[in-house]
Amino acid sequence: MRQCFFVARVFSFRLLTSVFCLLSFGCALPRIIVLDDPLSPEEHLNLGVAYEHNREYDNALKEFEKASKKLPVAYLYIGNIYFSKSEYSEAECFYKKAIAKDPVNADAHNNLAWLYYTKRENLDVAEDMALRAIELDPRKKDIYNDTLQKIREITKKGGI
Repeated sequence: MRQCFFVARVFSFRLLTSVFCLLSFGCALPRIIVLDDPLSPEEHLNLGVAYEHNREYDNALKEFEKASKKLPVAYLYIGNIYFSKSEYSEAECFYKKAIAKDPVNADAHNNLAWLYYTKRENLDVAEDMALRAIELDPRKKDIYNDTLQKIREITKKGGI
């Protein structure tokens, strides 16, 4: 029994001296450092969509901004958030950025056209944007054509 007590005291003493040494001489215990974001840009985009669906717009914006570092389509999603919040100048900025980063993004063209339709301004540009969206992605012609027709209805009526 005495031998176990002696071994335990020696072990405790060695442990204490090791900890003292580490603390005294600036040594540190091993740390885990995450160098890279554990989520891919696509995962940030998907997480942002989930937040947007729950109307957690601030969280969605954070995720879309992280995704935008590698995915230009994220600028479209950011624009959509600002459009949903009726912050049209911000939405316009991000739709334009989406188009600048990815000129063949038909949805960005259409959404910018819709924004101009909503604001009742730049309708000639809006019409061109809607036509460009149809040209870029004919599979979504029905959606983009709806935007185009609404713009044309306003311009025919002399609404602006």
